[in-house]
Amino acid sequence: MKTVVKLKATQSQLIQSEKMASLGELTAGIAHEIQNPLNFVNNFSEVNKELLLEMKDEIRKGNMDEVDTLANDVITNEEKINHHGKRADAIVKGMLQHSRNSSGIEEPTDINELADEYLRLSYHGLRAKDKSFNAGFKTDFDNGIRKIDIVPQDIGRVLLNLYNNAFYAVNEKAKQQTNGYEPAISVTTKKEGDKVILTVKDNGNGIPQKVIDKIFQPFFTTKPAGEGTGLGLSLSYDIIKAHRGEIKVNTSEGEFTEFEIQLPV
Repeated sequence: MKTVVKLKATQSQLIQSEKMASLGELTAGIAHEIQNPLNFVNNFSEVNKELLLEMKDEIRKGNMDEVDTLANDVITNEEKINHHGKRADAIVKGMLQHSRNSSGIEEPTDINELADEYLRLSYHGLRAKDKSFNAGFKTDFDNGIRKIDIVPQDIGRVLLNLYNNAFYAVNEKAKQQTNGYEPAISVTTKKEGDKVILTVKDNGNGIPQKVIDKIFQPFFTTKPAGEGTGLGLSLSYDIIKAHRGEIKVNTSEGEFTEFEIQLPV
């Protein structure tokens, strides 16, 4: 019993370590992402100050038509400030959601927005860590998908893991090849019947057939020592199963890897 208790405690610590490691990878991406809305807020605030000073002059002159035009410009800019402020707020909330333990509570979530958000956070996070890293990515989202009930921070962890693995794979292949290889990953969503299908595909080296059956096992990793805990896909598998979904892999050695997530609508 003592051994079982120790093993469970160790497992919890390892899972938390995996979460914190992915949070560390996210941090640089978050810093980049949050800079854009902050720049918009600062710029529109400065413009509004100039417009209000101009408005005061026009009021003194009695040019009420010009005052009305300037007031409309200020209102429009205030709406933009509000929009970008909410965008920054959403990024911070997403980071906090990722760092804290999952609430386990499903809530209506836009899967396209979630997939897009984590894709950019993953890319910018890796770029910040390694300036030489570069890869193309494209998305093809089914805009007919309504919000689905998921635990967003948990599915976010799955997406981040798949994206980081995909970018790692294409980066490793790029290091080995010089014959015009262009590293790229693609992310797609589509609704099929009572399921939403999300795929993450990369044109990296693929997964060797001899280990394909082991990739969802805890602590199994194809990465060099010190570069992976082997818990990412295992946790992802558990999260998708807890959502009554499925996660599958399709790969061709030397050509590509594609992960497919199926979630119930």
